[in-house]
Amino acid sequence: MAPLDTVRSFLADEHGLAVASTVQADGAVLSTVVNCGVIDHPVTHEPRVAFVSGGAAARLRHVRRGSPVTVAIRRAWNWVAVTGAAELVGPDDNTFELDPDRIRVLMRDVFTAAGGTHDDWDDYDRTMREQCRTAVLVTPGRIRSNR
Repeated sequence: MAPLDTVRSFLADEHGLAVASTVQADGAVLSTVVNCGVIDHPVTHEPRVAFVSGGAAARLRHVRRGSPVTVAIRRAWNWVAVTGAAELVGPDDNTFELDPDRIRVLMRDVFTAAGGTHDDWDDYDRTMREQCRTAVLVTPGRIRSNR
């Protein structure tokens, strides 16, 4: 099985539940629980492990500063971890100059790739804008697993 196929299969269980870790300015590691999935990058179309983060989250400051991101997924006694550089796409991080509608669709794509569903997409879109949510796209530079 290809490494990203392993990641996809792990994320298919438990709605993409994983632990994302970044490095703080003092060198300490910050780990938080996120829901993530594998999507295609909105510009390069290369696969990325992605999750949506609140605009005020410390992990966004860490990524902006250049911290790598590790996403670790555990299912029973098996695990897989993806580590790599991350790119941010959102209202405060629009490096690729995507139009607002493309950002809106990207947020939905990440959410559904993580197993999410929503009864009112307009409400979802509004919440993403109000909370300045940002997509975190992790390049799979290193993939480790016990499988």
